[in-house]
Amino acid sequence: MTTHLALLRGINVSGHNMMKMEALKTMLENIGFTNVRTYLQSGNVFVDSEEESASKVGFMIKQEIFKVFGHEVPTIVITKGDLELCFKNSPYLKEKDIDTKKLYVAFVSTELKKENINDLKISQFKPDEASIDGNRIFIKYAVGAGKTRLEGKYIEKKLNVIVTMRNWNTVTNLLKMYSED
Repeated sequence: MTTHLALLRGINVSGHNMMKMEALKTMLENIGFTNVRTYLQSGNVFVDSEEESASKVGFMIKQEIFKVFGHEVPTIVITKGDLELCFKNSPYLKEKDIDTKKLYVAFVSTELKKENINDLKISQFKPDEASIDGNRIFIKYAVGAGKTRLEGKYIEKKLNVIVTMRNWNTVTNLLKMYSED
């Protein structure tokens, strides 16, 4: 049995793609996932499955959401190891007096190369910063996520990928939940 964490993009945000977590949980149990649990209302779902492939689990979840709720919801499935690497590889956590409220992780649908950072043209977003690490982009906002154009839709367009972002508090709590298993 493998525990997967599905990160659903853009549900229950600003009145779009509304779905109750209890209904989502029931739907996932009905297609065979076990030990289904959610965190927050914004699409963080742990499921246990005999299926080991994260991409297959993501596809199953995405298809079932469309079938049941009628929403096209990009879904990225990550592992506990992905979350652990956030803590190990974030260049911003090592900074003295870092304000973790300004740290975000963009989880990306495919593995990126370090040179993809050039495609993002980060210099136009200064003083915001970003760093690529595999299928993660670490972002440090100077002011905050609400006051920048360096956001998920921009990253998706520039890199031709699917992205879902989580703030550092959420990343921390998701790893704690993974560790409770």
